[in-house]
Amino acid sequence: MRVLVTGVDGYIGALLGPVLLDRGHDVVGLDTGFYRDGWLYHHPAGKLPPCINKDIRHITEEDLEGFDSVVHLAELSNDPLGQLNPKLTYDINHIGTIELAKRCKKLSITRFVYTSSCSVYGAESDHYVTEESEASPQTAYARCKVLVERDLLQMADDDFSPTFLRNATVYGPSPRMRFDLVLNNLAGLAWTTKEIRMISDGTPWRPLVHVVDICEAIACTLEAPREIVHKQILNVGDNKENYQVKEIARIVSHAFPGCKVTLGEQSGDNRSYRVIFDKIHSRLPGFRCRRDALTGANELRELFERINLSRETFEFRGFTRLKQLEHLINTRQIDDHFFWR
Repeated sequence: MRVLVTGVDGYIGALLGPVLLDRGHDVVGLDTGFYRDGWLYHHPAGKLPPCINKDIRHITEEDLEGFDSVVHLAELSNDPLGQLNPKLTYDINHIGTIELAKRCKKLSITRFVYTSSCSVYGAESDHYVTEESEASPQTAYARCKVLVERDLLQMADDDFSPTFLRNATVYGPSPRMRFDLVLNNLAGLAWTTKEIRMISDGTPWRPLVHVVDICEAIACTLEAPREIVHKQILNVGDNKENYQVKEIARIVSHAFPGCKVTLGEQSGDNRSYRVIFDKIHSRLPGFRCRRDALTGANELRELFERINLSRETFEFRGFTRLKQLEHLINTRQIDDHFFWR
């Protein structure tokens, strides 16, 4: 299969490209390059796909010629970014994605794998949610995910087959590291300060999933028979991986001996959700989550030891999405619409 991976130079994409190549696919990446300043370690897989340097809003039909499938990762990627400029988040994440999908459909690119998010469930809840539960997005980022799912479902037909992977909160090592994700952030704090000082009481619930398990879910989706994944929404994660944030902190502290955990006060953030992941494990051939939070925390400790992670590196803007974009804006490298100058 010839696959275009948008956002190939991101946290997930940097691992997904080699995974798909190893599985025998012909892979080309596309990325605007916002986060290339952040490269934490050399990737042991070696081979990386070629990359088209372009914003998704500038993708042409010529760029898309010859592909069988598109995996779409390239969006402004978390809640603080959405609050930085909500309108721009809608322009890129919602409108940009739909325009990309329209071009794919016109060119008979039949498979479109969209990486959505469990953050669409959003609101504080006492019960577990499934793919059938009503979405309750709390941020511009999550609202855009809901809008894209709605619009792509309306486009689906015999010649265009979208699949929606609602990823749990991701963690684990990647060369294009993100330290603005909860487990990764707590692990970085544990290593560089020997303390996890939390600003909240840690009671909200978050489902977690390892970054490599997300890559496997994407690969299995591409390789599954069309009738299995056509128009399907799949939560990506494992039932055992629903944690309160304070539990995540304790898991990290076990992987980083001598680290002290300090809880704060209750915060005003009401995002809290527990997710059921039965559907993907029963429906998607060959897929299962093979890693858990403690595995990921131990992998991060081993990585930090190997590269001798410093506090300066941990706090470097290139590993935090909001810091990096603010730097590009403040240094006038990108304009108010996030186009390169």
